[in-house]
Amino acid sequence: MSDVLLKEKLEGRVGVLTINRPDKMNALNGEVRCALIGALEEFRTDDEVRVVVLTGAGEKAFIAGADIGEFKDAKPTQQYQNMQRGNIYSAMEAFPKPIIAMIHGFCLGGGCELSMACDIRIASDQARIGQPEINLGLIPGGGGTQRLPRLVGEGRAMKMIYTGKMISAEEAGRIGLVDEVVPADELRERTLEIARTIGSKSPIALKAAKESILAARRMPMDQGLQFERAWFSLLFSTHDMDEGVSAFLEKRPAEFTGE
Repeated sequence: MSDVLLKEKLEGRVGVLTINRPDKMNALNGEVRCALIGALEEFRTDDEVRVVVLTGAGEKAFIAGADIGEFKDAKPTQQYQNMQRGNIYSAMEAFPKPIIAMIHGFCLGGGCELSMACDIRIASDQARIGQPEINLGLIPGGGGTQRLPRLVGEGRAMKMIYTGKMISAEEAGRIGLVDEVVPADELRERTLEIARTIGSKSPIALKAAKESILAARRMPMDQGLQFERAWFSLLFSTHDMDEGVSAFLEKRPAEFTGE
């Protein structure tokens, strides 16, 4: 594992990925993107991990954006090729297990976009969030123009992207950009509590749930409902479904195996 990314496995079937560039406010560069993609591939096939938490090292930033130094003198074709090779945003969204963004400090530009590619966002009450690319004569390039309107509505997304201004965690929670805001000193505890709850569930049911929810973005309602029904029915063939029903009827905790 690269020094720019720390990888842990915690009790409760939780994996943690920490971007480790605190001196650069955890800015995303090519090395970080490649390391993240590699770590996700390792967690994908690791049965000991059912949910992943993404965060940044240090106290100042979750991820303060892309490493702007890489933009200097970059040619359009080179930039496009780099983005195609290291599309961590699509890799995060396509990852079959739930991912939780644990957000503290600055969450800007590519960092905001990476958090939106996660399934759940938990933020410190001291976090500051924004898409400031317009200040560089750019637009978001990691999905900000696509995911942000889906989360907060078109008008709010336009305001954030057009002005480039940061918003508070409180405001982000109010508009639905983050799912929960907690005191800074409770962020890790609360995020891991949610992660462990998810980690106790059936991994195959979690996969089905994630695929079905994401299908809603690309399918008309009738097709999405059919997709959901197909997954619901398929789960009747699993040991986890038998275990879940038996545990409910026997009034005991279920022990899911992913089979």
